[in-house]
Amino acid sequence: MASIFAISRCSASAYQRAIDYQSRPQRFHSLSSRAAKSRFIRLNNLTRNCSLSSNAAPFIVADDEKYSNKQVISITPRLYDYILANVREPPILRQLREETANMRGSQMQVSPDQAQLLAMLVQILGAERCIELGVYTGYSSLAVALVLPESGCLVACERDARSLEVAKRYYELAGVSHKVSVKHGLAADVLKSMISSGETCSYDFAFVDAEKRMNQEYFELLLQLVNDAKTVSIRNFNQTLMADKRVSTSMCSSLIFTALTLLVNLVFVNHAIFWT
Repeated sequence: MASIFAISRCSASAYQRAIDYQSRPQRFHSLSSRAAKSRFIRLNNLTRNCSLSSNAAPFIVADDEKYSNKQVISITPRLYDYILANVREPPILRQLREETANMRGSQMQVSPDQAQLLAMLVQILGAERCIELGVYTGYSSLAVALVLPESGCLVACERDARSLEVAKRYYELAGVSHKVSVKHGLAADVLKSMISSGETCSYDFAFVDAEKRMNQEYFELLLQLVNDAKTVSIRNFNQTLMADKRVSTSMCSSLIFTALTLLVNLVFVNHAIFWT
């Protein structure tokens, strides 16, 4: 369990929940069900491995053999502050982030480093038509809209009207409202409507941060919107080649950055769907 928590950023709220749970009168031996005991063990590991100290070591040695005892980066508050200090966050995004911090559900907001990565992926792919499911107050969708070309389009879907009003206000403030098609409603219904309207195979990029239990349905619907027959046939061909022992194959990225190599725009892969 140590290695699992080491590669996940531990929040103060999660740590505090674990402390509160452990302080209750019921202890391990008094727990009746196997599931309850398993949860207790996980929380115990969480309190042991999630460090709130700014002086915490930036790595641990993984205790699982499958990691070959490698040093695993642990995202401590000190390291995460360093990451955020090196994010190029436009003033309008910072303003939105700070306003959202005072709203209910603010923990759902995409972080600046995640939004910067999303925007970079859109640029790398040369995407012009994008979809986002689960907009909340619009931080990630605004980051994407800012890097889209003037002719670009982002379908931004959100079921909460109050949050969506904040997003729409910031699209206007940022001067990108002409690039954003706002959809108020359930994500699956919006996608089905787009498919019925003949928009299949017309999008380049999709980002999903909506109802987690619906991910499988979102995936199947989005494949109809971002996949075309040519892409499917090429992917099938690649799978055939990989399984054919008579030949040697190699698939590599077509773009290399000075400080960062992203295996995104792979040969024969020209559409993308990202999840959080």
